[in-house]
Amino acid sequence: MMNWAITLLVIAVIAAILGFTGIAGVAIEIAWIVFVIGMIMSIFFFIRSSKSPPP
Repeated sequence: MMNWAITLLVIAVIAAILGFTGIAGVAIEIAWIVFVIGMIMSIFFFIRSSKSPPP
C-alpha cells in the first residue's frame, strides 16, 4: 500500500515539474487516499496481532 502511495507521489512531483498541474493534483489526491488507507490497515493489523492468544 505504501509503495503505491510513494509511486503516486513521485508521479505527481514529475508531473508538476513538467507542468501538468491537473495530473499532479489528481496523483497527489490518490496518493493521500492510499496513504491513509494503508495507515488505517497497518494500525488495524497491529492491534489485531497484539490481541491474539499465545500459541
